[in-house]
Amino acid sequence: MALRVNDAAARLSLDGPETLLHALRDQLGLEGTKKGCDQGACGACTVLLDGKRVLSCLTLAAQCDGHEVTTVEGLAPDGGVHPVQAAFIRHDAFQCGYCTPGQIMSAVALLDEGRAGSDEEIREFMSGNLCRCAAYPNIVAAIRDVAGEVASHGADSGV
Repeated sequence: MALRVNDAAARLSLDGPETLLHALRDQLGLEGTKKGCDQGACGACTVLLDGKRVLSCLTLAAQCDGHEVTTVEGLAPDGGVHPVQAAFIRHDAFQCGYCTPGQIMSAVALLDEGRAGSDEEIREFMSGNLCRCAAYPNIVAAIRDVAGEVASHGADSGV
């Protein structure tokens, strides 16, 4: 099957019901997407499918044929840093870092959806992404920071 991953053509060879998570990690070597609970409860495996966040551990790779997948490795061109990644660094929005890729992918989608109007709204739309280290206040602050940048610079800020 063929799909686009991080703006590049990719081909997968599937043996049965392989998840997108396993195809990304095992076949394409994109290990930024983390395997957490493998049950869709933690959000560590969040990626964007045609710009919408999905849990890659619950998405069959075969469902992605002909679609665009973005992983944390593909957020910024040429190995740069995406504004959400920079905000996570500025606000120390991670501790162990395991959940961070999924948190960042969910935050990017939340911002693209225009759902960062208040801290409560951010918390609600990030509730599917768990952090065992409890960096939640810093995650909210990072998202609020980027949302403020988007509001002050307009839609052409790249988020």
